[in-house]
Amino acid sequence: MGTLLWFLLIAGFFFLMMRGGCGSHVTGHGRGQHEGLGGSVRPAGAGRWAPPRTEIDPVCGITVATGSAKSSAYGGTVYYFCSAEHRAQFEADPGRYTGAKPGPETKALEHSHG
Repeated sequence: MGTLLWFLLIAGFFFLMMRGGCGSHVTGHGRGQHEGLGGSVRPAGAGRWAPPRTEIDPVCGITVATGSAKSSAYGGTVYYFCSAEHRAQFEADPGRYTGAKPGPETKALEHSHG
């Protein structure tokens, strides 16, 4: 009986620490603030990447709104295009538009299943 009581006590303490203590930051309940250590860690969502509002199509050189543009990732960079045809031209030969030589680290991302 004493063992069960100790187990429940430790489980309750663990639950409280995960819900309101330092463990709450791991589970998302901390809201990015850490009181008691002299400041805040970072506001929630501050580290997220956001695309620029406009970008230049590397195939034709016109400025496109990224919200409605077609996109492709190559060599760790996202490129935006005014049409699906320009995206297909870019993906067929990205080195032509980026100046990069093809290699294993600059290979265009392809979608495949297996």
